[in-house]
Amino acid sequence: MSDTTPSTADPRPVIAVTGATGHVGGAVARALAAGGRPFRAVVRDPARAPRLAGAEVAVAAFADADAARAALAGVDVLLMVSAAEAEDRLEQHRAFVRAAAEAGVRHVVYTSFVGAAPDATFTLGRDHHATEEAIRASGMTWTFLRDSFYLDFVEELVGEDGVIRGPAGDGAMAAVARADVARVATTVLLDPDQHAGATYALTGPEAVTLAEAAAIVSDVRGRTVTYHPETLDEAYASRARWDPAPWQADAWVSTYTAIAEGALAAVSGDVERVTGRRPMSLREVLAAG
Repeated sequence: MSDTTPSTADPRPVIAVTGATGHVGGAVARALAAGGRPFRAVVRDPARAPRLAGAEVAVAAFADADAARAALAGVDVLLMVSAAEAEDRLEQHRAFVRAAAEAGVRHVVYTSFVGAAPDATFTLGRDHHATEEAIRASGMTWTFLRDSFYLDFVEELVGEDGVIRGPAGDGAMAAVARADVARVATTVLLDPDQHAGATYALTGPEAVTLAEAAAIVSDVRGRTVTYHPETLDEAYASRARWDPAPWQADAWVSTYTAIAEGALAAVSGDVERVTGRRPMSLREVLAAG
C-alpha cells in the first residue's frame, strides 16, 4: 500500500509517523512527502492512510504490542502523536513505548502537553507526564513537544447560541496552531540529533482570554460570539446532557480551570527558535480555516 517504498540504501535515519490520518501527524506526513523524504506511516486503519510519495504504510494500534513491534521494525526516529482521549490512553501509550523500545527505535519525538505534571490541573496533562516518564525510562533518546491547547479548537468551543461557556474566569491561554506543532515536529524529525533531550513549550505568539478569543472569532466570522464564565457546578451541569464518563467530564471542565489558574498563560519562543518562523495567532488560524 505504498506509493514509493523507502530505499534500504538510503543512509538517512528511517522515520515513522503515527497519527498520519489526523491533523498534526497528517501535516507532518504531507511535509515529509513534499520535501522528498521517505517515511513510514503507522496507522490503525489502512483504508484511511494518506497516499503520499515516499510513504510506506504499516498497521498497528498503540495497544497492540505485537503489531506495533512489527510496524516499527527498522525505524530509527518515531513521531509519537498522543492517542485520542480515552480512559485507558496512558496504558495505550505505555504499551506502545515498550513496543518501540523492543523494536529498536532510537529516538522518540512525543507530542505532550505544556502543563504536563503529575498534579496538572488539566487532568489529561497527568497522562502526558506519565508518558514522558515512560519514554525517559525506556532507554530511547527523546524530544518532547509540549503543546499548549490548540488554537484550531477555539471556534469549536462556541455553542450553538454563540457563547463560549466554561469556568476559565479571566485567565489567558497562549494556545498554539496545529500547523506550528507540525512544523516543529517535522524540523525535529529531519535533524533529530540536534534536538535530543530537548523539551519544547509550543505556544502561540500571545496569551488571550476567552473573552478576547470570543471577540476575535466575532470579528473574523462576522457574527456575535461571547464568553460566559461558569462556576464549577454550572460547568458540570451544562455538560451533563452529553452523559460523559466521570473522567471525560473532569477533562472537559479542567480545560477551563487550567486556564483560570494561569497554567497556560506563558508565551514561549520555541516555535520560532526551532523553525525560524513566528507562530500563528488566533486571527491567522481563523482566517486560514
